[in-house]
Amino acid sequence: MSELPPFVTTTALFVDPEPALVERVITQVQVDLLQFHGNEPPDFCAGFARPWIKALRMKPDLDVIKQAEGYKAGRGILLDAYRPGVPGGTGDTFDWERIPLELAPRIILAGGLNQDNVADAVRRVRPFAVDVSGGVEDRPGVKSGNKIAAFIDQVKCADQRR
Repeated sequence: MSELPPFVTTTALFVDPEPALVERVITQVQVDLLQFHGNEPPDFCAGFARPWIKALRMKPDLDVIKQAEGYKAGRGILLDAYRPGVPGGTGDTFDWERIPLELAPRIILAGGLNQDNVADAVRRVRPFAVDVSGGVEDRPGVKSGNKIAAFIDQVKCADQRR
């Protein structure tokens, strides 16, 4: 962690962890933010004396407003595509029209974003932030500097048009 430049927010991502695992990570690594990407209830997420965000997978029957209300103590809500049995990282998008505009200031939009669709996503959803991983890779696990730059350019361009 000492190699990180100043002002980088380190995030530990968990999927349905045991409490002891979260405790072990936050005592061994300087973690600024916890991200929970499984079926963790609000009390669990809030139980580690760290700021946190909760990921919600956009299942067809998900009541986004109701679920977001349950996690209002967190720093935000990450919305991701839903694929049965996969907690995230599918590369799939979902219907952005399902996101209530009043939630936009708390939303981190994820799910299949890349340089070709992120500008449209930002203009339509107006999220606080966007999350990308596979959409800027040349191959699984290998990020492309060119794709990252193009992605950032598209976000900036769309954000200026708000």
